[in-house]
Order: sequence, then C-alpha cells, then structure tokens
Amino acid sequence: MEKIDLKSLENKVRKKIEKAESLKELDTIFKEVFGKDGEVKKISKIIPKLPKKQRKIFGEKFGKMKESLMEEFEKKAKELKEKAEKEVEEKEWIDITIPPPKAPIGHYHPITLARRKIEEIFQSMGFEVVEGPEIEDEWHNFDALNIPPDHPARDVLSLGKTFYLKSGGLMRSHTSSVQIRYMEKNSPPLRIIVPGRVFRLDAIDASHEIDFWQLEGLMVGKDISVANFKAIIEEFLKRFFEKEVKIRLRPSFFPFTEPSFEVDISCVLCNGKGCQVCKNSGWLECGGAGMVHPNVYKNCKLNPKEWQGFAFGFGMNRLVMLKYKIPDIRLFNSGDLRFLHQF
Repeated sequence: MEKIDLKSLENKVRKKIEKAESLKELDTIFKEVFGKDGEVKKISKIIPKLPKKQRKIFGEKFGKMKESLMEEFEKKAKELKEKAEKEVEEKEWIDITIPPPKAPIGHYHPITLARRKIEEIFQSMGFEVVEGPEIEDEWHNFDALNIPPDHPARDVLSLGKTFYLKSGGLMRSHTSSVQIRYMEKNSPPLRIIVPGRVFRLDAIDASHEIDFWQLEGLMVGKDISVANFKAIIEEFLKRFFEKEVKIRLRPSFFPFTEPSFEVDISCVLCNGKGCQVCKNSGWLECGGAGMVHPNVYKNCKLNPKEWQGFAFGFGMNRLVMLKYKIPDIRLFNSGDLRFLHQF
C-alpha cells in the first residue's frame, strides 16, 4: 500500500491557504482538501485497510492534521473577509458633511417666463388676470364680437382659419372671446388681461403656427380713451423689454373695435435704426387694438352711451421672440430640451 506523508500534505495545503487572495479562491482550496472528492476523503477510505496497530497511530495523526488545517482555513477566511469588508467600506464611505451634488432641475419655458412677467406688469397697473375655455362656441368667438356670418374666418366649407370640432363648437381663434364672457358677468369699470393659447388653421413656417399664445387686454370705464391705451402700452413695453420703446398706431379694421388700429413698436433689436428683422424700417408690428365697438357692449347687455374703453390683442410668441431673440416660432412647440435649457 502506498505510503501517505501527512506532514508533506499538510505543508502543501498550508502554502496554498497562505497564498489565497480571496474567499472564492480559498473555497476552491477547501473543496480540494475537504470536498467529497478531496484529499481528506481519499485518505479516509484508505485508513480502514491499514493494519490495526498502524491504523490507530495513523488515525490520530490524521485527525490532528484535519483539525489543524480546519483552523487554518477558518483563520484565513476571517482574515480575507475582514479585508474584503474594509475594501468595500473604503470604497462606499460617504462623508455626510460634504454637500450632495445638485439634482438636475428643469427649465421654465420662455412663454411661462414671459407670461409671469406680463402678468406682474399689468397687475401692478390694476389689471386682473382672467382665463377662459379653449373650446368655444360661435357666440363668444364670433357673434358677440360683431363678426358677421360671412366673415372668411367663419367659412365652414373652406374652414377659413378656424378649427371646428365634430362634437360641436370650435377651438378659439383669439382670446377676445374671454372679454365677452367677462363682460357678461361683470359690470364696469373693468381692467383685465387674458393671456392664453389660441388656434388657427395656417401654413406653418418660421413665423406662423397653428397653436400659439395671445395676450388680450380690455379696459372699460366712463372716460377711457386712446390716450389711456397708448400710455398703458408704452409703460408695459418699456418694462417688458427693459428699455424705452416707442409705439405708433396705424388705421385698420376689426369688427369688434371702432376706430381700429394696428400697433407698431420701435425695433427693440436695432433701437429703430433699421435691421434685417424690421426690414430696415425701424418698426415692428406688435398687434391690433381699438376702441370697443358699440355692438359688442350691446351684446353684453351694457349701454355703449354710458361706457367706453379699448381692447387689444398682441401675439405673445412674437413678444417673446423679440425679447429673447428667438428666430423661429416652431421652436416653442418643438419639445427640444436644448432650446429650453437656454432659459
């Protein structure tokens, strides 16, 4: 029978244990020694075949070797475990006194920024901010505003510039409808602005959209005149653009105002000197306005001989494009985060 050198085996295993660098490596060595096909198992099968006298002596030595190696395995395992825990602790250690990194935050849409500024300016001048439904009926969107039945915007066959809904009603084409709703329920004197989305069927390009924002204004009292409008709008524009802005009024026509006029502002980009944006004229079209038509008052059960005032409608997108030098109106609805991150 082959002679078994327990001392040599023990030294060999000890060296392997000492060189082990991880618990996984140590576990592999343990299985080689104490596993079902390991060295200890093989020797255990040989012991019963030894002579009785030799069996007792060898068995005692074999038992001590197993006990000694088991202690060595446990000692090494404890050492490797502590080492691994220390490495994890050093890697994951957090200094709670260090301020955490700032969480990424969103950016306000430029329309939101402009709307807040506009509301703040007009509220400081005594105006109330009013909202109304985006889905309207023909009475509030057209009839009450003195817009005749044959007006191109109401042409159902060619759709004109109005979005009609199959379920009835339409998408409001201007925020002027809110003026009617407000005057139906409130008695003058009145000072309101109506910032809101409007919808018009139009060819989309750099300066036209089907879904955009409008700023409506209404002021009604006993002796309100165009001079009041001019003073209020000049103050608003000066504070909105944070610079002196001149305005000029050009005669125009709107069914709901009389007299009516287009409102131009001195170019805020070139300060009226002439540039590509204002086509070297020094002026930019801002919106429409006028004195509220008597028929509009009558439709709201108000006496036009007793009350008078002005109404205006400005393109909010247009104002924002000028304030922030935005070249394309389509960017507002693009959902491009690179655009929003600039504000």
